[in-house]
Amino acid sequence: MCCVPTNGYSMPTTPAPPLSADDLLARARRLGGLSLAEIARLFGEPVPANLKRQKGWMGQLLEKALGATSGSAAEPDFPQWGIELKTLPISPEGKVLESTYVCVAPLRDMSGLVFESSLLAAKLRKVLFLPVIGHRGWPPGERRVGQPFLWEPNQRQWQRIKADFEELTGLIATGQVDRITAHQGEVLQIRPKAANARARTMGTNLSGETVWTLPRGFYLRAHFTQSILQQAFSLTPPDKLDER
Repeated sequence: MCCVPTNGYSMPTTPAPPLSADDLLARARRLGGLSLAEIARLFGEPVPANLKRQKGWMGQLLEKALGATSGSAAEPDFPQWGIELKTLPISPEGKVLESTYVCVAPLRDMSGLVFESSLLAAKLRKVLFLPVIGHRGWPPGERRVGQPFLWEPNQRQWQRIKADFEELTGLIATGQVDRITAHQGEVLQIRPKAANARARTMGTNLSGETVWTLPRGFYLRAHFTQSILQQAFSLTPPDKLDER
């Protein structure tokens, strides 16, 4: 498998923040080949039996391992270098298994919102992807970290993300948030993002009135991150990338 390195990494139990972007990438590479159970053991972290109630466990564990400091702040995980960390669950055959959550979608106060200054754009200008290899049914601890890679969207990718952002936020701004489905958007989609079905946040309806609605998040579609993975490991000729 192209994404799987081997290593004999040992790690301090409380990593300090990386000293540079190069240091961050070197740390990520040293995680390659380790199982999530091995990484969790370094920090004395329990490993859940499944991810149904702890969907964010994998990302939180790897953030800790790499010394991320931003927490839940509205900024990239490593703000000093504008780098966002994203786990990328893939099968042993290299197939991306799910869409990738990026950030919350704004549901109010849309006036003046432009893509270039949005949180979404800040999160996607430079992304450190960490492939995590395993089938859906594998226990979380048995999944292994693959070879990380830095991604900066090319002009075409950036324009496609921007076009979807503008379409989707346009629907929100006109009070149509409850009409948005996961089918809208070519490479970017909006889906409910909440700890449970009872969670609510404030939005705006067609009449401009404030209403309670489900929180939403921006997600990159799996076929888009698949093309990014193929680009990173030169599995597809450049002229065939992003044809979908």
